[in-house]
Amino acid sequence: MGHENPNPATVRPEDSRFGMDAGHGQNGGHGHGKMGYGALALGALGVVYGDIGTSPLYALRETILAATGGDTTAAVPASVVIGVLSLILWSLVIVVTLKYVVLLMRADNNGEGGILTLVALAQRSLGRARSHVALLLGMIGAGLFYGDTVITPAISVLSAIEGIKLVTPVLNDYILWIASVILIGLFVMQSHGTHRVATFFGPIMLVWFLTLAGLGIYHIADDLSVFRSINPWYALLFFRDHAGVSLAVLGSVCLAVTGAEALYADMGHFGRGPIRGAWLYIVFPALWLNYLGQGALILSDPSAIDNPFYRLAPQELLLPFVIMATVATIIASQSVITGAFSLTRQAIQLGLLPRMEIRHTSEQTSGQIYVPRVNLLLLVVVLILVWSFRTSSSLSHAYGISVFGTMVVSSMLAAIVIRRHWGWSPLATGALILPFFLVDLSFFSANMLKLFHGGYVPVLLAMGLTLVMWTWMRGTKILFDKTRKTDVPLLELVTMLSKSPPARVKGMAVFLTSDPETAPASLLHNLKHNKVLHERNVVLTVRSADTPRVVEEERVRLARITDDFWRVDMVYGYMESPNVPKGLAMLRKQGFKFDIMSTSFFLSRRSIKASPQSGMPMWQDNLFIGLTKSATDATDFFQIPTGRVVEVGTQVTV
Repeated sequence: MGHENPNPATVRPEDSRFGMDAGHGQNGGHGHGKMGYGALALGALGVVYGDIGTSPLYALRETILAATGGDTTAAVPASVVIGVLSLILWSLVIVVTLKYVVLLMRADNNGEGGILTLVALAQRSLGRARSHVALLLGMIGAGLFYGDTVITPAISVLSAIEGIKLVTPVLNDYILWIASVILIGLFVMQSHGTHRVATFFGPIMLVWFLTLAGLGIYHIADDLSVFRSINPWYALLFFRDHAGVSLAVLGSVCLAVTGAEALYADMGHFGRGPIRGAWLYIVFPALWLNYLGQGALILSDPSAIDNPFYRLAPQELLLPFVIMATVATIIASQSVITGAFSLTRQAIQLGLLPRMEIRHTSEQTSGQIYVPRVNLLLLVVVLILVWSFRTSSSLSHAYGISVFGTMVVSSMLAAIVIRRHWGWSPLATGALILPFFLVDLSFFSANMLKLFHGGYVPVLLAMGLTLVMWTWMRGTKILFDKTRKTDVPLLELVTMLSKSPPARVKGMAVFLTSDPETAPASLLHNLKHNKVLHERNVVLTVRSADTPRVVEEERVRLARITDDFWRVDMVYGYMESPNVPKGLAMLRKQGFKFDIMSTSFFLSRRSIKASPQSGMPMWQDNLFIGLTKSATDATDFFQIPTGRVVEVGTQVTV
């Protein structure tokens, strides 16, 4: 069953005036209006840098093993260790620091970042005719991000728990069970909200990064030659001397930059300055020092290659270090799960996914949300990955494609934004973006070597989710176009009713519709079957703007048709959840009386049947119908009191 307004439609580029100042005009619009720089930077450590902050657990080990063919018995040549360290260091500089911290964080939409923010900016600058290009890229990028979301918890928690083997081999057979229990607990916790727990994430991660730096410094003295890796020439020498394994190594180096997308995606929560400061002064130095320490340890003790990260810790501190690493990986997993919830809400508001139940878990922070259906699906897929791949080394093969696939898409969207939105010349745009695009493409190509060794997981997920989003968007357009052909123009109906008015009943009726120019099907059916009209009638359209938030002054627009017919346009940003009663109550400031207790809301519930002539294949028709049936009830989505709703059923063939 599908409602007349199956999804808030994406606002047209010419309508981008709605909410242009959103987020800047209100304190705390992004949740950081009154917090100090230090507090925000500390919060960013806990939420933004959890993923990339746990990459030393496995990145250097997997990269060196890729360079040596997986041999853990022979001594690793110094040229390999120095070359790999140089590759990791300069990947952090180019991909994270220059591309994300310096460049992409400038491409914000009223303070918000992320792949769908780039889509909104690109759509606005391309215009309506070519905006589908940006939308398709956004679908692919979003699909790959979901792939990253399921792999990160699995590989992070597994890699942390595997440290138990060094503490006591007795628990070796229980690693998968321990990891599964932790992951189940993590996902169950989501329904209770993460606001209180998140306050502890920042300090814990600060201790974590200081520990990483301290252990790295402690072991750098084992072999000071690791400082040669600062020179990028050693990275180039590695490619020259080890051409046969260079692609495989590049596919593992990418593990060191996983989580870079979070810097940009979470910009709206903490602000550009605190995120940059946390990276430049704490995270980057700590990661670099830890990698240098691991490299020096491997050069001085070749046997440490089996787990160089945990070998950094003295034996008596190993168990506390494993516990701390486990906590850090839980925090890293939390950050990507929260990111998946936020991305889902944005996709729903932009018309890419059907409505889903979204619960707010904090009265103070609008960004703290919980999406039950997404949470359950993520948990199931994560557990399947853990028990299918069984080790973090095996899972590492599935990781890079999703990360750098998303980065390739972000570079392409950034090129559109810089050229069209910023107004740069094609030559300047190419000179700026092309180096980043080639680096991203090199990493992505290298990871494609892992396609049949686990890399197929994020690819299949991305393909499936892109197909779902494309089907939903295409199906809603077909449904809209088909019903519009048989719809009655609203002004024509109002004129007819003024000439031959039906019986009147007291109160106000609100008719929800996705097309304000035509009479809602629920209004027509009410007249046909009940043969009555309310004293006041409102035709309401809820739309999504291409900005993250909309200022209250621009939320609701009222237009009089006649004394008893009014048209209301309600706009929400793609980071907001619609609340129809609250929005209508704002009309009181414009002199429009609204009383929820004397108001009835009329919705049209459609029963959709597949048709060979719909414009989509039959299987896609059936997929769209399945998606409409799975959509959350419009009453709940728009937060309308259930006791005030009247639903009218119609049947449509698409």
